[in-house]
Amino acid sequence: MPSCFWRITVACGMLLACAGGLQAQSKSATTAPAEARSATKIPIQQFKLKNGLRVVLSEDHSAPTYSICVTYDVGSRDEQPGRTGFAHLFEHMMFQGSEKVGKGEHFILIEDNGGGMNGTTNADRTNYFETLPSNQIDLGLFLEADRMRSLAVNQANLDNQRNAVKEERRLGVDNQAYGHTSEALLGTAYDNFAYKHTTIGSMEDLDAASLDDVKDFFRIYYAPNNAVLALVGDFKTDEALTRIKKYFEDIPAQPAPSRPDMTEPAQTGERRKSIEDSFAQIPRLDVAYKVPGYNAGDYMPIQVLMNILGSGQSSRLYQKLVKEKEYATNVFAGAGARRATGLAQIVALVRPGVNLDDVDKTIAEEVEKVRTQPVEDWELAKVRLKYRHDHAEQMSSTLFRAIQLAYYTVAWNDPEVVNTEEARLDAVTKDDILRVAKTYLVPTNRTVITTLPKPKSAAGAAGER
Repeated sequence: MPSCFWRITVACGMLLACAGGLQAQSKSATTAPAEARSATKIPIQQFKLKNGLRVVLSEDHSAPTYSICVTYDVGSRDEQPGRTGFAHLFEHMMFQGSEKVGKGEHFILIEDNGGGMNGTTNADRTNYFETLPSNQIDLGLFLEADRMRSLAVNQANLDNQRNAVKEERRLGVDNQAYGHTSEALLGTAYDNFAYKHTTIGSMEDLDAASLDDVKDFFRIYYAPNNAVLALVGDFKTDEALTRIKKYFEDIPAQPAPSRPDMTEPAQTGERRKSIEDSFAQIPRLDVAYKVPGYNAGDYMPIQVLMNILGSGQSSRLYQKLVKEKEYATNVFAGAGARRATGLAQIVALVRPGVNLDDVDKTIAEEVEKVRTQPVEDWELAKVRLKYRHDHAEQMSSTLFRAIQLAYYTVAWNDPEVVNTEEARLDAVTKDDILRVAKTYLVPTNRTVITTLPKPKSAAGAAGER
C-alpha cells in the first residue's frame, strides 16, 4: 500500500560541513543578512516534450543509483464538495496495474531489482517515485510511462482501493489519538473549500465515487502536460533525455484542467472549537495563524519565527510550558509550506489536571513578546545552523532532490527554487521576524482547537473495574 512518508539517508560529512558558520551567523543576526557562504548548488537542466511533459534532470555520479519522481499537478485542493478524498484514492489506483504491467507487478519489479518506491498525496500535489540502480534506468521510466498512458481503471480496482483507503482512514484518523484534530483545525481556520478539508476525505464521499468519476479524474489530471518528471543521479543527460522521449513523448496531451480559486478571505476574529477524542489520553491545544504560502517573501521569516517559538528544547515555548511552568509534556511549532495560504501552528500536549486557559494564556503571552521585542541573536543563529544541518542531510538523498525539483516545477514552474533556500534563510533579519510577527500573529488571525479526552461512560468505567 502506498504511504505518505519516506526515509532520508544521512551523510555525516555534509552535516559536519555546515557547522562552521555559527560564529559568522551570530555576528550578522541583528539587522543585516548573514555573510555570504558557499552553498552546494544542484545542477539542473530543464526540457519540455512535445506533449507538454516538463522534464528536470540533475546528474550526480557519486553513487551508481538514480531516483525518479513524477509529480502531477493535482491534490486535494482540486476536489469539489461531495468528492473529497479523490486525489488520495487515485494515488492508490496508480499501483493497480496498467496495459503492460500486471496488478501488483510494479512493486515486485522494483524490489526484485534492488530498488524502493512509493507515492504520496497532499493538498497541493500527488507524486510517485522510485530509487533504482543506475543500470535499471529503463525500468523506472517504463513503469511510470505505462501507468500514465494506460492505467487499469476498472470497477474491481476501484472497489478494492476504495476499501483500502477507508481502512487507512480508520487506522490513521477515526481510531487514532488526535486523528480528528487536523480536520477540526482545517475546517475551522479556512473558509475556502480547497484547503478546508483533509486529503484523506470522508467515508461518505469515498462511497459515492463512481467508475466514471475515476475515469474522468484520470483523463483530466494524469496527462503528461499536467506532470513533471524529475530524474536525479547516475546518468548522462543526453542519454536520459533520449530514453524519456522514447517512453513518454507519444502519450497524448489533454486539455489543461481548470485551477481552483485559492483566495482565502481575511480572518476578522478569533475562531475556537473544542472536540472530544475517545483515544486521547491527555488534552491537546492547537493554536494556528493564517500565513502566506511558501514562495511568498514573508514565508521564510515566519518559519524562522515559529522555530524560535517552538522547535526543540531550547525554544521559548518549550522552556516556558514544559520546563518552567510544567503545563505541558511537549510543545512544538512550525509553518506549513503550502502553495497558497498556509498555517503557522503551535501544538501543546497538556498535562492532566492543568487548566487549559492557563496554557492558552501562556502561549498568547509568548507570542506577544515576539510581536513587541526583537528575538535574540543566538536564537536566529541557532535556527540558521539547524536548518543548514537538516538541509544538508536531506539533500544528500537523490530521492529528496528529485521530489523537491518536481514539486517546485509543478508549483512555481521553477526547479531552481531548490538552490535559493539557504540564501532566503540567510537574508532573514531580526527586523523581518518582528515585522511578520506583528503582521500575522495577531489575535484576530488566531484559530484555537481544543482536543479533550472523552469521558468514559459509567457503564464502560464499571466494566473496566
